Amino acid sequence: MTTHAVLIAGGGPTGLMLAGELALARVDVAIVERRVSQDLTGSRAGGLHSRTVEILDQRGIANRFLSEGQVAQVVGFAGTRLDISDLPTRHAYVLGLWQNHIERILAGWVAELAVTIYRGREATGFTQDDSGVDVELSDGQSLRADYLVGCDGGRSLIRKAAGIEFPGWDPTTSSLLAEVEMAEQPELGIHRNAFGVHSFGKVKYEIRDGEIVYMDGGPVGVMVTEQHVGPTTEPTLRDLSEALIAVCGKDYGIHSPTWISRFTDVTRQAASYRKGRVLLAGDAAHVHAPDGGQGLQTGVQDAVNLGWKLAQVANRTSPESLLDTYHAERHPVAARVLRNTMAAVALRRPDARTKALRDTMSELLGMDEPRKMFAAMMSGLDIHYDLGDGHLLLGRRMPDLDLVTANGPLRVFTLLHSARPVLLNFGEPGGFDIKPWADRAQLIDAKCVGVWELPVLGAVPAPTAVLIRPDGYVAWAGDRTYLGLADALTAWFGPPTAA
Repeated sequence: MTTHAVLIAGGGPTGLMLAGELALARVDVAIVERRVSQDLTGSRAGGLHSRTVEILDQRGIANRFLSEGQVAQVVGFAGTRLDISDLPTRHAYVLGLWQNHIERILAGWVAELAVTIYRGREATGFTQDDSGVDVELSDGQSLRADYLVGCDGGRSLIRKAAGIEFPGWDPTTSSLLAEVEMAEQPELGIHRNAFGVHSFGKVKYEIRDGEIVYMDGGPVGVMVTEQHVGPTTEPTLRDLSEALIAVCGKDYGIHSPTWISRFTDVTRQAASYRKGRVLLAGDAAHVHAPDGGQGLQTGVQDAVNLGWKLAQVANRTSPESLLDTYHAERHPVAARVLRNTMAAVALRRPDARTKALRDTMSELLGMDEPRKMFAAMMSGLDIHYDLGDGHLLLGRRMPDLDLVTANGPLRVFTLLHSARPVLLNFGEPGGFDIKPWADRAQLIDAKCVGVWELPVLGAVPAPTAVLIRPDGYVAWAGDRTYLGLADALTAWFGPPTAA
């Protein structure tokens, strides 16, 4: 039987990101993916938020995405556009880029890291014991792994086979998405009426002087709200025609669909992100309405939180209990996404009372402090893991400061390219000794250039030293008294090596 340290079911953005994180830590990881290639039908997600771009920057691959995407310095909440240009980050924007391109670029990175991908197959079941997991594939082959991670979407077989509950709320609304040819061109843009929200946009366009210019002819992208929640079966051209006639009075002579899909506001979250040696990430762990474009972001960030922890356990550097922090940290983050998407869906209902509420919310979000708070939340920049009392930085993302080091000027994120923890010492050189963890963590003496600023909180006092986890979050911040540093190193990166 073929064996791997970690097997990932599903090769979408979450699965690819997790594979890359594990491969950087030299873990034997493989992906099982039902598609025979990375080609993706349909538009799916349409961009990357600030924190996700930061994560890619931490791994040194952000420019691969930036070179193909379009920058917009706004995010949306329930139809209200929020300016994010003043957020304290190098990436104060949303990067417009369709998921098929995001996956292609991630797959190229993963290929460079020599990750094995079993294509054209999917997991059909598994059994786990005290030492590993046996996974059955659709072609009859079996694989064994120390750990199995389900990144296989909202209908996750891994979650169901593990017996993990998926509580939440059934859908109240559904919409059709499609790419079709039209005999008659509709008015492009986003429209509202008594049925809800619908939109039309040309698929083929060019960016000229920073503006989108649509090309003549070619297919049209359509989104239309259905009168009633649609069935779980695959939607048809007739379904789309009927929905358009109900909303617009005509179907514009739609024909020759490239693809048609349906999305709803079904909202559910796994009761636990781990059961024994089986873990969940991405849509397998949480599903919600697509409002705000937060699904892909949450999944990729799940992967980066889980990756280094699972690597340390798989490499026997840390005890298995480290995996419990994955659920503890990421479950509340996704729960908040579920909450804000449910609120956004409620606010886009077409009745007059909801419109009044939506207008009131829009006024509030036009004020500076609420705007900053919601912009940071939607961008993923305000995430705070509860690591106890201490410096304001503790449990928050480390700002990408400009540093002066013995090796010249560097950015903080540059130090995270190898996905290894970093202790930055801003005091006297040689003031810290972490030799018992030298095989795991980097110690960098540096001077800081610039202000320490966090989203929403603003400027924060600079610590004498800061310990940064591989995912870019601060595990410890303090002074040269060392108070709590050894405990933090042990808790996150394993016990000290004997002298």
